[in-house]
Amino acid sequence: MIEKPDEYFMNRVKNGDLAAMAELFERYHVRIYNFMLKLTFDKSVSQDLTQNLFYRIIKYRHTYNSDHSFKSWIFRMARNIHIDYCRQQQKVSEQFKQVEEYDMNIGEETSAYDEEDYERLDMAFERLNPDQKEIIILSRFQKLKYEEISCIKDISVPSIKVQMHRAIKQLKEYYFKLT
Repeated sequence: MIEKPDEYFMNRVKNGDLAAMAELFERYHVRIYNFMLKLTFDKSVSQDLTQNLFYRIIKYRHTYNSDHSFKSWIFRMARNIHIDYCRQQQKVSEQFKQVEEYDMNIGEETSAYDEEDYERLDMAFERLNPDQKEIIILSRFQKLKYEEISCIKDISVPSIKVQMHRAIKQLKEYYFKLT
């Protein structure tokens, strides 16, 4: 049996048959994940970037030109997503540096927590990567909904939920290692 080319399935996706995306996903998700992993050296980031790539393929399917190879198109998109990620990381890093320059005078509150608990939480929070810090700040401190964060970060709500789960899990792990 002759296997149909990638372009066949992508043209079906472009014409609205989103079920054809399943075949392209099966053919490329491992290759794209490995590509991202080699660029980022981070499994969770690579998973997120791979997920974002397939989301973008669906979102921008109308831009696909069947005169060109699907393989080169998908890897070009993957590369662009990685570049966007690196730019975002740099901006977030610079924003956190600027925030740290301000002297924050926060009033005393009485609580059942010791000062040591807050210090340990701060130390654990500092160990998070900039993306994890950002999502926790937006969600927990700025009280934004996942849909709003999704618009800010230009990624899907399920991806936001996954990132939030990972960030909280990592924060807990760092916090309890400090006890």
